[in-house]
Amino acid sequence: MGTLHVRPIPAFKDNYIWLLEGLDDPGIVAVVDPGQAAPVLGELAAGKRRLDAILLTHHHADHVGGAAELVAATGAAVFGPARERMPVECQGLHGGDRARLPSLGLEFEVIDVPGHTAGHIAYVGHDALFCGDTLFSASCGRLFEGTAEQMLSSLESLAALPDSTRVFCGHEYTVANLRFAMTVEPGNSEIVDYARRAGALRAANRPTLPSFVGLEKRVNPFLRSRLDNIRSSAENHAGVALSTPVAVFAAIRGWKDSF
Repeated sequence: MGTLHVRPIPAFKDNYIWLLEGLDDPGIVAVVDPGQAAPVLGELAAGKRRLDAILLTHHHADHVGGAAELVAATGAAVFGPARERMPVECQGLHGGDRARLPSLGLEFEVIDVPGHTAGHIAYVGHDALFCGDTLFSASCGRLFEGTAEQMLSSLESLAALPDSTRVFCGHEYTVANLRFAMTVEPGNSEIVDYARRAGALRAANRPTLPSFVGLEKRVNPFLRSRLDNIRSSAENHAGVALSTPVAVFAAIRGWKDSF
């Protein structure tokens, strides 16, 4: 099986729309979470590419806002979360389902990852994870519709993927996330090293993404909330004892919300 080639299409201030090239024909492509149509249409025209499929992770407008225009322009098939209302007709998917893109030679397993929104899903396959706003590099999404318990469970299901899995999330938040991670875990030299690399990439106007599952397990405080030093840091900030991993996670998420 060939390597899946993924390219970022910047959108809005800090969103990424991910463009996936077909394994046999890179002129046939799919996109993940097109919040805007214009950048995708520009990329299609510049590369003489044909859009075959659209993968949606959750219902927020900055991830789905361009889907209807793209479908009208290209006739692309759309896949999305079955438990959320999408702006276009799509094949609704639950955890355990598969998104099959035969024209591209691609197939992805769907994972339910509620927390940021109630019906959020992620796509995993070909050594790649497309996780929308659930897992960010060095952080996670805000809890708009779900609970801390749901989000922790969702993140741990993603952390169980192979360490080599590339993480393609929805936003370029890495540098700011690492500032928070260093505050939570100041003794973690890997966070410091990653912050240096990420800062250099952004200074050169290059993406910090993709990350890797293995890296995230070493630097992301939200994947490390079962560790004693993270619990101690969260307790010191909250000023109360935190007796469960969910309580630790919730305290860190609240800390990040106001950081």
